Amino acid sequence: MLSYPDIDPVLFSLGPLQIRWYGLMYLLGFTASYFLVKRQIAAFSFTQLRDQFENLNVVLILSVIVGGRLGYVLFYNLPYYLEHPLEIPATWSGGMSFHGAAIGLLAGGLLFCRWQRINFLATADLYAATVPIGLGLGRIGNFINGELFGRPTTLPWGMVFPGGGPVTRHPSQLYEALLEGVALFALLWLVRKRPWQNRRWWPHGSILSLFLVGYGLVRFGVEFVRQPDPQVGLVFSVVTMGQLLSGVMVAGGLGLWLWAAVRRRPDVTAP
Repeated sequence: MLSYPDIDPVLFSLGPLQIRWYGLMYLLGFTASYFLVKRQIAAFSFTQLRDQFENLNVVLILSVIVGGRLGYVLFYNLPYYLEHPLEIPATWSGGMSFHGAAIGLLAGGLLFCRWQRINFLATADLYAATVPIGLGLGRIGNFINGELFGRPTTLPWGMVFPGGGPVTRHPSQLYEALLEGVALFALLWLVRKRPWQNRRWWPHGSILSLFLVGYGLVRFGVEFVRQPDPQVGLVFSVVTMGQLLSGVMVAGGLGLWLWAAVRRRPDVTAP
């Protein structure tokens, strides 16, 4: 058994203001995505996005926060928030859903790109290649908070989490940080140029599709060792809510790739 490192979730305080590790991870994830997408815009000469890059980032940040919070409310704790609707905006009290954030990102990005006449799928590919960085950092933040821990295990790297009782549990946050973060980023960054070099087999939208499938498969697998949310348990007594939503992501990713491949035509909105 490994000892759980008891790290204070609060990085430092300035009077009543607290700077938390989890919030810092969000900031680092947004920052990394900002610079890596900007680098790709220059490398691929994507001039349309370059002109609206700053405005789009504002929209996407708001979409992540709103989508992540509403996703948690709707998917994971709707009865509670129906009784306490004034707590829905209280993101500082915890409760964000990645699947909700993903829906928010796609919806916000799609609306903005259509408004500004920017190729949405080409834009989504650039951002999708960078999203795993934020995911990995976010899981490290979950680990520091001692939340979203795994199910009981007898494996030698199991840990006793402060909020998980006296039993030894999987450090599932670290599994996700390595798989959703490091491994998925390495894969997507390796193939990020394909839609700009070989659209016959890699149409615009294929990096986004690969992200959806990759994340969905990883999350579905890790959910077998991650403790289900107590207020939800198993859906239909079979799968967790995370597995159900991840299965939808995998299907959506595969469907998007097939649709993009079928509709493939000379691209007039992106170089």
